[in-house]
Amino acid sequence: MREDTIGLRHARDVESHLTWLDSFTSAALGILAVASGIYTYLGVRGLLDDSGALSLFAAVAYSAAVSTGIFVFWSYLLRLLPAMRTAATRLWLVLAMVIGSCAIVAMSSWLNAAALAGSAAVEQHLAQTVQDYQKSLERANEVTLQAQALGLDVGRTRQGFEDLSDQEVGGGLSGLAGRGAVFRVLTQKSDELAALEQVILAQEAPIAAAFAEGNAILSRMRALTVAPGAVEDRSVLFSEEAVRLAGVITTLRQLSVAPLVDRAARDLAQSVVLPRLDATNEGGQAAQQATITSLLEVLAQRANTLQAAASDVLALEPASEVIYTPISTADAVILYARNFAPSWAGAIAIDLLPAVLVLIVAVAQAAIRAGREPADATSAMTVAELQAAVFALQSMKVDNPAVEKKPDERPLTPRVVE
Repeated sequence: MREDTIGLRHARDVESHLTWLDSFTSAALGILAVASGIYTYLGVRGLLDDSGALSLFAAVAYSAAVSTGIFVFWSYLLRLLPAMRTAATRLWLVLAMVIGSCAIVAMSSWLNAAALAGSAAVEQHLAQTVQDYQKSLERANEVTLQAQALGLDVGRTRQGFEDLSDQEVGGGLSGLAGRGAVFRVLTQKSDELAALEQVILAQEAPIAAAFAEGNAILSRMRALTVAPGAVEDRSVLFSEEAVRLAGVITTLRQLSVAPLVDRAARDLAQSVVLPRLDATNEGGQAAQQATITSLLEVLAQRANTLQAAASDVLALEPASEVIYTPISTADAVILYARNFAPSWAGAIAIDLLPAVLVLIVAVAQAAIRAGREPADATSAMTVAELQAAVFALQSMKVDNPAVEKKPDERPLTPRVVE
């Protein structure tokens, strides 16, 4: 009996606390719903391009619907879930709470996050795009400079042919001194390589200018990412700079001389204009022919070496294609969600905080039932209930004279439960 009395006392204490808490729970829930609706409104306004009256009305209507839905949803659960007595009904309502919470996150929380961190997320997108463009610019410049290094290979090959032509002037190759047929073949190829070398050297200034222009554009783009003002206006300027930078990167790719060197190497051995043998006798002509044949073999070897070097440059991984895509604040907070975890946590918490209240009330109601149910029905009556029962019984005796008091009947004394 004492345990029942203690349980009843505990249940009434908890019940009195819940009664006091219920006096402002609805107001608190309404404030949370309105706050969520305000941030939802800001998120929706960020998504709508039109700034007219219709868009304003649409944003207000959506945020009002969200606030109403959140208030009604959690009000239902605060009243019904703690009152459930069976495990099956509790499970079904918990499932409904999970589904409703997912719906709230889908229709409100991500828009709240967009309102809280939308501008910062767009700036993060701009900064990430700058990094991508910088990598692409540096890679394009690196590949182009690797192609410029082919000028050294071309210069060595040209110098080799010039040295051979100097030897032929003294008769060191064919045995016939002078500037005959062998000398003209060597001069022909050395002149071709010299022209190619000049083309390669002429590309150095445009490459340096393009790379400097690209870096200047990158500097302006970095400044736009942190500049004051609306991020939408900065995004427009950023997009213009991105188009210019894409053109610079394309120019750097086109300035690469690797394809030119590859074609020149292929033509080096295949396009040889053989001069007329100009020796005065058959022995001299035979010597010239033999020397030219040997030179063609050497020419083929040098061409293969030069072509292999050009192929290595062409096989290098090119600069990645970077395209700047403007992004809305809502899409930005989703794309860079892990960088804005606190904002996401706040946006979700303002919508799902009532779930904690539901669990608290459910635990409290369970404690009340646990304190009341084991007690005897007469012991569970309060003083007011006992007084009402005595008054009703006395009224019945007055109204019904046939009910007589027995001699041994004691007056009814209410039993007070502390």
